[in-house]
Formats: sequence, C-alpha cells, structure tokens
Amino acid sequence: MSGTSTADERLQVLEAITDTTLGHLGQDMVIAKILARVREVLGVDTATVLRHDPDARLLQAIAASGIEEEVYQDVRIAVGAGFAGRVAADRRPVILDHVDETTVVNALLQERGLRTLLGVPMVAGDELIGVLHVGSVTPREFPEADVELLRLVAARLALALQLDNSATDRAAAATLQRSLLPGRLPAVAGMEFSARYVPGTEPGVGGDWYDLFPLPGDRLGIVMGDVAGHGLNAAVIMGRLRSALRAYALESDNPAEVLSKLDRKVQHFEPGTLATVVYGLVPASRNEVAISLAGHLPPVLVAPGLPSALVDVPVDPPIGVTGPRRRTAMVGLPPGGVLAFYTDGLVERRDQLIDAGLRRLTDVVTPDLPGSVCARVMAALVGATPAQDDIALLVARRDPA
Repeated sequence: MSGTSTADERLQVLEAITDTTLGHLGQDMVIAKILARVREVLGVDTATVLRHDPDARLLQAIAASGIEEEVYQDVRIAVGAGFAGRVAADRRPVILDHVDETTVVNALLQERGLRTLLGVPMVAGDELIGVLHVGSVTPREFPEADVELLRLVAARLALALQLDNSATDRAAAATLQRSLLPGRLPAVAGMEFSARYVPGTEPGVGGDWYDLFPLPGDRLGIVMGDVAGHGLNAAVIMGRLRSALRAYALESDNPAEVLSKLDRKVQHFEPGTLATVVYGLVPASRNEVAISLAGHLPPVLVAPGLPSALVDVPVDPPIGVTGPRRRTAMVGLPPGGVLAFYTDGLVERRDQLIDAGLRRLTDVVTPDLPGSVCARVMAALVGATPAQDDIALLVARRDPA
C-alpha cells in the first residue's frame, strides 16, 4: 500500500471509529481495532496511544499496534520531553523525519528502526487526554489529509478515554471513600453516636470524612474533615490524612499538636493540599472535650436545660496553610450533652449566606438520642433536595447521669 491514504480509505477509518457494533467490546479491544485500522489505511508500521497524567505531567503508553512493547514495558514520557512530550506540550501535530536520541526519549522507537513519525494531541474540550502517534520504518511524507485523519481519530479516542477516566475515577473514589468511613460506629462506654454521609451531586466524589476511634486510657478521638477538591485524588488524600491523624493521635493527647503534625506532614509530602479538620479528644471521665479546629466549622453543643450553640473554640488555619501555633480549647460536656460535628455541605447553599444554614442547624440540634438528632438535622437542612456538595454529620451524646 502507498504511504498516502485515499479518500475512500479515510472514510473507512472514520466508519471504524464511529462503528456502534464495537460497543459490545471492551475499551481496550476497541482502541486496538482502531489502531490496527489506522496502520492499514495510513500504511504505517506502528500506532500508539499515550494517556496524559496531569498530576505527574507524564504520558503513559496504554495501547499500541506494531510496537506493543511500549505498553508491556510501561513506557512513560514527560510532557515536553522528546517527540511525544513535544506534541503534548504544544498541543499541535508534529512530524518527525529524523529519529535518534536527539529527537526522541523512547529508545524503543529507535530500536524498531522508525524513520518518520507523526503525532497529534488527544484533546477533549480544554483537557489534554493524551497523544496518538504513528510511525514508519521507511522515509515518507504525511500530507495534510493524513494529519487531519489522525486528528479525527485522536478526537474520538480522547472523548472515549475521558468518559472512561471519569467513570473509573468516580467508581474508585466512591469505593475508597466508603471503605474509609466507619461501617459501624464503635461501642464506647458512657457515649452514644449516630452518623450520616451523603455524596453530593457535583461531579466526582469529594474528600469529606468522619472518624471515631478509641485510644489508650479509655479516651476517644472524634474527627471530621474535608479535603478541597473532588474525584479520586481528593479521596486518596482523604485516606492518607485519616491514617496519619490516627497515628499522631496515638502519640499525643493534645489535639492541636496532632493537627500540627498532620499539617507538617501534608506541607512536606503533599504541598498544595488543603483540608479543614476538627479533632476532638474525649477523656475517660467524658465530662469535657479537647477540641482543635483547622479551618473547620465549629461543632454545635447542646445540653439539657441549655440552648444549643456553636462551641466557642478558636479557629486556626486549614491543614496545608502556614500560620500561628495551633490551639486546643476545652469544652465542657454535661450529662446528656450532645455535640454535632459536620462538614460545610450541610449548611452551605449557593443562594444564601452560610450564617443562615448555621442558624437552622443550631435550631434543630437538641439533647436527644443521636439517631433522632441526625434524622431531624437531615430533614431540616437537606429535606427532599439533593445535596450539591458532600455532607458528613456525626452526633455524639454523653449518657445522662
């Protein structure tokens, strides 16, 4: 076959990438069939798809025809480096007629004896999804018609991968988040608990979490947190923060010190991460709670015969933000007293000030059984309207005298 595609051959490729009969196949098989057809029509020896990882700024080979080793050997190319990296960085087609160590960083392209390469970016909307490139072991030209054909194929593959990435990330994030939230709240002498978690309707699972864990000396740790962002990355960071906080809680009986260590860990190992956290430590006596706030909304406290109110605790910077020394405040917890911890999704609405949501919350938190309090709070603040943002709620009650 000649090195230039005809109009009929280009039409065949377009039909292949829009063929609805491929719907019964898995995505890997669909991409493999499309790459094989591209090789046949363009008369090239290789065709490769590299997916873009925006966090690592890398391209990873995920499918190949004619040079499958790229996938088997987990080839990764930095954005901006070599041939594929240049295509990704510039987001425009690149034709390369001289393949050696000065023009490519993937040694497999040289070992296969490729002489000419054509690469195009895979873009969906404004998002770079990856790079599609083809190669020939003989010198040849790629006319504009061939470039446009490869761009159409890249656009089709970009959309398919974007949808697959989103679905995969959502499923993975939801699974991870469910696995990290307590399936059953622990039985703790002198205390009762109830909790709710509702995922929001915004794209991607968020990084909200709550935690409740016993500590040596019959103490109890209570945590509520919210990682900025949505999707798998937020859920992964949430899991790391949860595990790290538990570990630090074993080392210190000062919530401010625990959050300071968590902040130091985040700023060193995960710069750019931002999270709000409230950590409360209940002693064996159960008569008070030591609380430290890292940018989080204060819990609501109510006791028999007393009005409900937000606890008077100083608010320090969020985790990931450098600021003054963190502080711990002691809050009394009388017999029958109730503390309600929550994330901002419960009280924030786009069409009103957050103060209105906080007032509604304090109005409905009463010194009753935690299950009843949770039900009343969710009915009053959520009702029949789907939550836009994730909502986490944890209610703790000290047993009546």
